[in-house]
Amino acid sequence: MTRAAEEAIAVQGSRIVEAQARLYDLPVETHRTDALQTFVKQETILVRIRTEDGAEGVGYSYTIGTGGGAVLSLLRETLLPTLIGLDAERPEAVWRALFGVTRATTVGVVTALALAAVDTAVWDARTRRSGQPMWKALGGATPSVPVYDTEGGWLHLSTDELVEHAVQAQERGLGGVKIKVGKPRGHQDVDRLGAVRDAVGPGMDIMVDANQAFTVAEAVRRARLFERVDVFWFEEPLPAEDVEGHRQLARATSVPIAVGESIYSLGHFREYLQRSAASIVQPDVARVGGITPWLKIAHCAESFGMPVAPHFLMELHASLVCAIPNGLYLEHIPQLRAVTTEELRIQDGRGWAPTVPGLGIEWDEIALDEYEVE
Repeated sequence: MTRAAEEAIAVQGSRIVEAQARLYDLPVETHRTDALQTFVKQETILVRIRTEDGAEGVGYSYTIGTGGGAVLSLLRETLLPTLIGLDAERPEAVWRALFGVTRATTVGVVTALALAAVDTAVWDARTRRSGQPMWKALGGATPSVPVYDTEGGWLHLSTDELVEHAVQAQERGLGGVKIKVGKPRGHQDVDRLGAVRDAVGPGMDIMVDANQAFTVAEAVRRARLFERVDVFWFEEPLPAEDVEGHRQLARATSVPIAVGESIYSLGHFREYLQRSAASIVQPDVARVGGITPWLKIAHCAESFGMPVAPHFLMELHASLVCAIPNGLYLEHIPQLRAVTTEELRIQDGRGWAPTVPGLGIEWDEIALDEYEVE
């Protein structure tokens, strides 16, 4: 046992006495494509914990098609045995203890996803024990946040379909729509964006997302084309490891650069912020290792005067982005409706943080059994 694990051992009823992990394959709700890949399924890893006094917590993580088995194996073989005896009232200590026993595989996506499944379960148990909804327990900045839609902006959709979805989103009161870019020619992207802009007018935000598809030179060229359409942000224009390329792009365009979906550590986010390589950060709670590091990234961004618009997982991110003062937008991509009993409340163009104790996600146990991977 590491020193961090020893220090995290509980002495009262919040000691974790049981932990289990299971893997589920959830079909996508609609066909989803971007410049590099197709979203074929969501491998969802659930971790359930129980404390000495009977409190329970359920956390989760995900992949978009591969690697779920590796995450499950790391949980079952390494993280969950270490978790037993630790204090669910001390998520920072628990996270450090688990990070310590996986030091040889961090920073990395598989470890981050495994840590996130445990960390969200710990926070769920802690806030259930306290009777607090997550957004209040983490800061309580605002009960709701503006929503933008991604579900109607996939790359395979026709221009007419993009326009139709954008108009529908506008009619629902959503503040923006995200359109995937990465067509072979820049004018093809701009023609699609221009049609959407003509349909929704100047009052709606249009985000674009390249999913790391471009070189620096091509990203600069397309950013200048996108300026004509008054794009709200240009997301993942380059490979995530290319901080210098993002810095060069940010200096060459008036379009704000957004990154974070494919960044897995606080240190990597800090490097982007210190080098002025992005203007909007998009941490994904599963890919950064859970709520504990997500909050640090959000507050680090706040210290640089930068907003946070988290990637995906709207059912969980609603509570997190409402907890912080620099939350910008919540991304609308529903994916848990097949295995939950209640949907996230979206009203008047805003996503409302759940008001019940814990994460606020009510899992449908019968439905989950149908999707479990043995």
